[in-house]
Amino acid sequence: MPVVRPGWLITITAAVVTFHALGEAYAADRQVTSVGRGRYLVAIAGCNDCHTPGFAMSGGKTTDRERLTGDILGWQGPWGTTYASNLRLFFQSMDEASWLKVARTREFRPPMPTPSIRAMSDADLRAVYRYIRSLGPAGSAMPAYLPPGQAAKGPVIAFPGHAQ
Repeated sequence: MPVVRPGWLITITAAVVTFHALGEAYAADRQVTSVGRGRYLVAIAGCNDCHTPGFAMSGGKTTDRERLTGDILGWQGPWGTTYASNLRLFFQSMDEASWLKVARTREFRPPMPTPSIRAMSDADLRAVYRYIRSLGPAGSAMPAYLPPGQAAKGPVIAFPGHAQ
């Protein structure tokens, strides 16, 4: 029968605990890194320009509390009138896999840059999802899309050559 010395058992137990703790720390670090990357991607992709109220007018001086809660400013063109949705509520309503499917298949109305979304890697899309989810739900739903010919009830940016 093999002899197990108490010191070895303590060493093995300490190693297992250490590896487990390192694994958890690595997973947490990857999540933080992913959220940070998502924040960066949202910033450089211009998501806040439309989806954060007052962002452009304040030169980007908005708080995280206001970020990505949508805007009542309408974007009007031949497609009708679109509104920048509340992404914080939108992302709370789906899991990560559903977001990837939406990003790869949905045709967004202008001025949403569908080609830019399609150009993102799955890792980038996951990072965007994780960042927006990390902000938590806030705000309320924005006005619904209006087809061409329906008058908007609030302020709009009308694209040149288009009158509604």
